[in-house]
Amino acid sequence: MRIVIPVYPEVDLLDVCGPAEMFNWAKFDVALVAADPGPITFNNGFQFNVTAGLDSVTPCDALWVPGGEPDALQAIMFGSDRRYQQFVTAQAAQARYICSVCEGALLVAHCGLLDGYNATTHWAFIPYLLQNYPAISVAPGHPRFVLDRNRLTGGGISSGLDEALQLISLLGGEDLAASVQQTTQYYPHPPVDSDIPNIIQSPMPPVPA
Repeated sequence: MRIVIPVYPEVDLLDVCGPAEMFNWAKFDVALVAADPGPITFNNGFQFNVTAGLDSVTPCDALWVPGGEPDALQAIMFGSDRRYQQFVTAQAAQARYICSVCEGALLVAHCGLLDGYNATTHWAFIPYLLQNYPAISVAPGHPRFVLDRNRLTGGGISSGLDEALQLISLLGGEDLAASVQQTTQYYPHPPVDSDIPNIIQSPMPPVPA
């Protein structure tokens, strides 16, 4: 199984590394690609060396689009460099599943790939999704992930772990996903209990005129 993860400067570390760890234990091949190969600085300052560019689009089992800092999303969605958007659109056409985690849903939505689908994203960015992409049905209740046909979208950052197990189950079967859960000892029971806050305004700036 081959999972393609296109990354970019200021991408969320856990959106990439958490799921990649799950995929590794499933013995899936994970391909990190970037518009400009070389050191990519994640949003917390860690750097990864990404050796592959966006010039090669080949069939894959899943395209996994991570979230990142709002300014990075803005640059990809509305900047002059269209390479990332073009890659996502082209790679999606050759992927069995199209996945996003956290604000990665905004990048997928901007490419028109969530129109007509039920989807979710990080709670803080749901107002932005509702306001700017009315063709998308946003799932109520902040689910960890949403599967609608071959679109798999995750909520906020840590939900990528649950979402990755769902993708492993879809591609390799439930027994494989259970084995990965056991190996990674993923049985979350956080020491705090809080509710997702209500939010009216997204941290994303308005769509440029």
